[in-house]
Amino acid sequence: MSIRPLVLAAAAAAAALTACAPVPGPGGAVQPAVFRADDFAWSQRGGQGGIQGRVAYRQDGKAYACVASAGLTPDTPYTRNRFRTLYGSTEQAAVPAAVVRARDVGEAGADYRGYVRSERCENGRFSFTGLPDGGWFLIVPVRAQGDEGPLVLMRHVVTRGGRVVDVTL
Repeated sequence: MSIRPLVLAAAAAAAALTACAPVPGPGGAVQPAVFRADDFAWSQRGGQGGIQGRVAYRQDGKAYACVASAGLTPDTPYTRNRFRTLYGSTEQAAVPAAVVRARDVGEAGADYRGYVRSERCENGRFSFTGLPDGGWFLIVPVRAQGDEGPLVLMRHVVTRGGRVVDVTL
């Protein structure tokens, strides 16, 4: 038996899988994932989980403090793609707000914004309660005294088993 038919079959299978992969667009960027409300449905269920957050971020000897509310976005293929482009990571980042605003990820539809939760950040602390189990992107804008523009801190957080996750940014 010749090995040639096996090599040809493997090559055909690889070509078929490559055809299903995301296609890089101009500049090598992966085309955005499509918004699907079904991907967000899990995040609307109630739960016993929560996130207790604290800002203790320091850079270049400067302490940073919250400047607004903390945001919490469900982890879906759509949001993961957006966060990878906006923050350069889907795990954690500290990026100047001006840089985030300048990056192009397309217009976020009103449907998408409806799934983002927001809680006031006061005295460097914030809290999200009633969360179902799942992955979340936590976003907190911060600023050091005397700095011109704010930074945006991002961290991926997973809630499980109805427990409260403590996060220090």
